Amino acid sequence: MAGIKHPTIGACGIDCGLCPRHYADGTFRCPGCGGAGFEKVHPSCGYLTCCVKKRGLSACGECGEFPCAKYADREKIEKDSFVSHKRMFKNQEKIRELGLDTFLARQADRVSFLEYALAKHDNGRNKNIYCIAAALLSVDSLQIALSRANTGENLRGILTGYAANEVLELKLTK
Repeated sequence: MAGIKHPTIGACGIDCGLCPRHYADGTFRCPGCGGAGFEKVHPSCGYLTCCVKKRGLSACGECGEFPCAKYADREKIEKDSFVSHKRMFKNQEKIRELGLDTFLARQADRVSFLEYALAKHDNGRNKNIYCIAAALLSVDSLQIALSRANTGENLRGILTGYAANEVLELKLTK
């Protein structure tokens, strides 16, 4: 798709590379906003229409009009039950501040944590909590948690403890 160069970040600011649906199997798998088949999964995405198709950008944070009306209700966006949405606005602010490439380089640490946690510490029941932790916890907490887990501690428990320290909950809210 023209404009999207990075399949792991959505035009809206969702970090697809940290989303449980990006790691799902079968028809539940989302390819990410820049991935092949995204328009079939999400045909009416207004962010893609405005940002990518009309303006030729990869993310709204690159637009001179950001934040526009699509981001008017920041509180609602950040309270969304789908955890990847919680950081949409903050991600866009970082893209605007740092540039997309620098932002993505920083996000790569989160994606690396998640991929390693799923490969080495998932018993088939931790994908959601690992995705939530990767999206919300500080990168320092994620790296220390993995180091501790690699010595035999339970990663899920470690992450829950760090979330409590950062005043976060690692669960979907309804």
